[in-house]
This record gives sequence, C-alpha cells and structure tokens, in this order.
Amino acid sequence: MDRRKFLGVGIATFAAIVAPGTNLRAMDFRAEKPKAWEAEKSVDAIKELYGSAGLKKSNKIKLTAPKLAENGGSIPINIKSKLDLESVAIFQDANPRSLTAVFTVPEGGIIDYDFRIKMRQTALVTIVGKGRDGTLYTTGKEIDVSIGGCGG
Repeated sequence: MDRRKFLGVGIATFAAIVAPGTNLRAMDFRAEKPKAWEAEKSVDAIKELYGSAGLKKSNKIKLTAPKLAENGGSIPINIKSKLDLESVAIFQDANPRSLTAVFTVPEGGIIDYDFRIKMRQTALVTIVGKGRDGTLYTTGKEIDVSIGGCGG
C-alpha cells in the first residue's frame, strides 16, 4: 500500500470513529466499581458490580472452556451470545480476587470473545451478562485445574 492510500484509509477510519452520533464509550469498571475488583468471592463481586438484582440462568450465553485445565496459568475461554447485552463479566473463586474481566459491549456488538485466564485451583467460572434492559443473565462451568500441569 502506498503512502497516500495509507493516509487516506487512516483519515477515513479516524473520521468514522469520531463522527457525530458514534457511540463508542466504554465504562472504566476499575474506577467506577473498585470494590468489585477487591471482592474475594464471586457473589460479593457480582453484587458490587451489578447490585442486588436477581440473576437469571440462561442457555443463551455459551461458555466454552476445558473441563480439565492442565496449565492453570493459561486457560482458554470463549463466550458467545446473541443477547442484547451492555456488558459481560467473568468471575472465578480460584484466585484471591474473584472478578477477572469486564467487557463493555457496544450497541449491535457481536459477543464472541476468546481470551485466557489464570486459575490457581479448581473452581467455578461464572459469566454474567447485563442486558440493556437491566436483566442479569448468568451461566457457569467448573474447571478442574491440574496441579503441576500433569493432567492428573
């Protein structure tokens, strides 16, 4: 790609991002909800992050993770959903702090996230999605973490 084309594409991309009416704002959950990041248990972190509204179990949030993780330092996680969510959060009780990550979902955004987490022991991984209507959806899966990465 030549320099002019590169600059043109860059300027067009920048204009699309800052164009009036573009709503690409993400909440800084660490600044806005600091107590959620300090909670040791998932139930406490969920309450600090989303309040005391009830959780609705849902099969419309798909959590894909290994049943047995041979390397607790790098556990692959995939989250998919077609629900209209404004945020998705991941919790686990294996580490000193339960809240692992929070994603802000833009309107019309596609929820198909692949990432890796660390867990020092076997625990339940809980996903909570907050709908644009305020409904809290949840799903979870227990992941067995192999001590020493030996598979047993």
